[in-house]
Amino acid sequence: MFAPQGPTIRELAVQALSSVERGYDLLAPKFDHTPFRTPDAVLRPVARALGELGPFGSGLDLCCGTGAGMGVLRQVCAERVTGVDISAGMLAVGRSRSWGTEAATGPRIGWVRADARSLPFGPTFDLVVSFGAFGHFLPRERPELFAQVHSVLRPGGRFVFPIVAPARPGSPLYWMLLGFDAAMRVRNALWRPSFVMYYRAFRLADVRAELAAAGFGVELTALPELGRRADGSPRCRLVVATRRG
Repeated sequence: MFAPQGPTIRELAVQALSSVERGYDLLAPKFDHTPFRTPDAVLRPVARALGELGPFGSGLDLCCGTGAGMGVLRQVCAERVTGVDISAGMLAVGRSRSWGTEAATGPRIGWVRADARSLPFGPTFDLVVSFGAFGHFLPRERPELFAQVHSVLRPGGRFVFPIVAPARPGSPLYWMLLGFDAAMRVRNALWRPSFVMYYRAFRLADVRAELAAAGFGVELTALPELGRRADGSPRCRLVVATRRG
């Protein structure tokens, strides 16, 4: 699962015993060589779907990490693309890319260090995306998180993110995710600072209700490139939440 250039077991252990912010600061130089980076196989169909929803002027990558989602935004936003993350280390890696600060063509690029639960922007974005970050927020924190996203979108702006179908109960993936979440809960009960990373707490029905309560109209779009499950349902959907009013 990890490339040879990825982190060692010791480095992962140190990260896991740190706070979320500090852990990602430590992991940042090797993050792109881990399975935690959203794979291109997911980014490409999202970019395709966003191209059909657009065009967009300005875009925000929420919890941008080293910038995988920034590459998607650069394809669909004409004016400005901004990445926001709490980890200075992850932002530094993003800035170090060849297009991290200035690009000869395409939208203006910006990187901002901030907590997603307290965004330092007004309603200036047409599109907000996020990839693989929601496990770092407890369910009780999501209403405020979604309210923050709503506050930085222009009326009619879109909040878009992929969501994978839940693992089939009893499958190897189901037991792996269940075990991981259980281990994280034990770790957080015994060790401070906490490291919030729960893979099974982001349930589509709950998320749709919370987005609606925050002032979004919610639609789902299948990503057929990512296949279907045995029952014919999509393996991955795109949540498209449109700011009302």
